[in-house]
Amino acid sequence: MALKKGIKNNKTKPTHPHPPLRAPASRIQESTASSMRQPIPYRDNVAFITGGGSGIGFRIAEIFMRHGCHMIIASRNFQRVSEAAKKLVATTGQQCLPLSLDVRQPHTIIAAVDEALRKFKKIDILVNNAAGNFLCPASALSFNAYKTVIDIDTVGTFNASKVLFEKCFRDHGGIIVNITATLSYRGQALQVHAGTAKAAVDAMTRHLAVEWGPSKVRVNSLAPGPISGTEGFRRLGGLRADVDTHFSRIPLQRAGNKTEIAHSVLYLASPLASYVTGTSLVIDGGSWLTSANHFSAMFGSASPSAKL
Repeated sequence: MALKKGIKNNKTKPTHPHPPLRAPASRIQESTASSMRQPIPYRDNVAFITGGGSGIGFRIAEIFMRHGCHMIIASRNFQRVSEAAKKLVATTGQQCLPLSLDVRQPHTIIAAVDEALRKFKKIDILVNNAAGNFLCPASALSFNAYKTVIDIDTVGTFNASKVLFEKCFRDHGGIIVNITATLSYRGQALQVHAGTAKAAVDAMTRHLAVEWGPSKVRVNSLAPGPISGTEGFRRLGGLRADVDTHFSRIPLQRAGNKTEIAHSVLYLASPLASYVTGTSLVIDGGSWLTSANHFSAMFGSASPSAKL
């Protein structure tokens, strides 16, 4: 009778050996609100990119504009950014303002930002992309050549960040993305000038994230690896730039491309990274972990001297 009773109970009250798991309501709501299937909302945002007339900077500008962002691209070479702006507008249909500045000269940054604000009334995003680099052994590097790279990469990044903070971000919040490098991670040969400069920018990123966070300013850096189709790739790769065997040392077995870098900057500047600040994102296919780093292997691509 006990057995029959048990069978009867099983028929009237079926049970499931593994009841379905249910996520907490808060998690479901959070997932729905932040669904990655939704387009990244950049419409009517305004971004300011230094060194935006070519290479990685140009592609960053293009990708942002394709997502609805208005753009300012600035460089010492006004003709270059003017031509670039025309191409970007024709390609994306968004507004793009070309400006001339020298990141080493704060007064030129102030003038450029003032002009941008007259047109767009605001700036939401700053991408510090202006840089200078070449291969050269430290012993052949002139004092002025070393200082020039520091002035462009490090001082220029601080100058642009400070001007944008004072004019826009202090009162309204904002986002800063600094383009850096992995050169300092293991003391890359022939790169003491750029490695030092970019290491300082990574440190600056963390300092500014701490100090400006209460003003709702997020500050991050992004370190690209070897990126095909750029002047830096041709200049720093030398004769090896188009040799497939060079890529066999990279874990992902290839160079990166400009669009991959642009998408990574897009992420850091987007609401998807709303809780990310003070960090460095490496986009290099694992290159810095495994690529050659000895003087003799790289000397063939180096400048015998640098006297800027």
